[in-house]
Amino acid sequence: MSKISATQAAQQKAATPSSAEQSAIRKISLRLVPFVGLMFFINFLDRTAISFAGPNGMNTDLALTVAQFGLASGIFFIGYILLEVPSNLALHRFGARKWLARIMVSWGIVSLLFTWVSSVQELYILRFLLGIAEAGFFPGAILFLSLWVPARYRSKILALFYLAQPMTTVIGAPLAAWLIEQHGLFGLSGWRVMFLGVSIPAIVVGIITWFYLVDRPQDAKWLNDEEKRWLVGELESEHAAKQHSKHPSVRTVLFNKRVWVLCLIYFGFIYGLYALAFFLPTIISGFQQQFGTTFNVLEKGLITAIPYLPAAIVMHFWSRDATRRGCRTWHIAIPALTGAISIPLALYMESPAATIAVITVTACSIFSALPNFWTLPTQFLTGASAAAAIALINTIGNVAGFSAGYITGAVRGVTGTYVLPMLIVGGLMLLSAILMVLLSRSGQESQAASATQEH
Repeated sequence: MSKISATQAAQQKAATPSSAEQSAIRKISLRLVPFVGLMFFINFLDRTAISFAGPNGMNTDLALTVAQFGLASGIFFIGYILLEVPSNLALHRFGARKWLARIMVSWGIVSLLFTWVSSVQELYILRFLLGIAEAGFFPGAILFLSLWVPARYRSKILALFYLAQPMTTVIGAPLAAWLIEQHGLFGLSGWRVMFLGVSIPAIVVGIITWFYLVDRPQDAKWLNDEEKRWLVGELESEHAAKQHSKHPSVRTVLFNKRVWVLCLIYFGFIYGLYALAFFLPTIISGFQQQFGTTFNVLEKGLITAIPYLPAAIVMHFWSRDATRRGCRTWHIAIPALTGAISIPLALYMESPAATIAVITVTACSIFSALPNFWTLPTQFLTGASAAAAIALINTIGNVAGFSAGYITGAVRGVTGTYVLPMLIVGGLMLLSAILMVLLSRSGQESQAASATQEH
């Protein structure tokens, strides 16, 4: 199989890491990754809270149709997309500590307002504003972590960071269900209590972020002088190699074919991710009509969480293998192909257990591909161009976030089933697998790997 990164060669070069290298990576893994992961956990819970609220009272109270719910789910991404690239460039200019703290507090305040939403129009407006508030967080977090670790460790570090996303549902779904069951607290409906409960942590952690994060390894008081010298030396060496090689500027990133192919690959993954995130609770609520099986709110929350715990475990070991072997084409293409096949099959299962089992395979597939995918942009980009490319890729991916919510809801409303919407998901993930193979065969990644190895 073709390689897609310089990780394997770099590992051979550093087969016996120094004590400073080992301790520096260990400290970053323990000090930064869990905290940034917590931020990501809160971020994903806030943007997907609507998926728990919808089938548990919100759709009824606001008289939402399936199509309106899908539009409300997806309209978030319009605001997000508009400010994604400018926000990430601002993070590069002002520093992650200040900018990520600003983003979290902003979205926490907007999320809090969902507690008192009273019409579908207000819901649309708040979802749009929430997207604007959250713009730049995810690519900013990816860029921030990439600036702290050498290329050969990024699969490992990004996989640890990405654990927050499936764990959002493992922990967040039962938590959201428990909050919904607190109906009447403060005189609020259960789904309004849920919005109140998930918004406050964003504000609190955003304030802590201002004081906790450090923008550069040079300024980290928790690294000793030897660890700083090794880490800064490695990062500056990589940066110099990328500066010496030909790579896109911020302006020319928009015309770089490799970046746009990565955008399309990511589009398929994110379409599948959000089709599941927004509609899995609704699909589970439909088990009563489909199979004659009834679940209460907490049971639905627990069932929603089932696919994501195995996904977190599989993602960890898959990314660990990518770190050990060197991330290869098949570390991304095989999960994409598996997801493409499994997600339509879920609708043909004859019991709730079989349906959830197949959906679990899909979740494992999506989450196994994502952290390895994000090692690609920083292999051939650095500085502001890396910030712009990561933001652009995430922006195009989040077009899929809007599309998944709106198209799934609209097609479900027209056809009365989820068969066609899930076939669309499978087709897009298949496209991602095909593009990944074609991109590898084109030799573009090999050129990026060679440029990295030269240093």
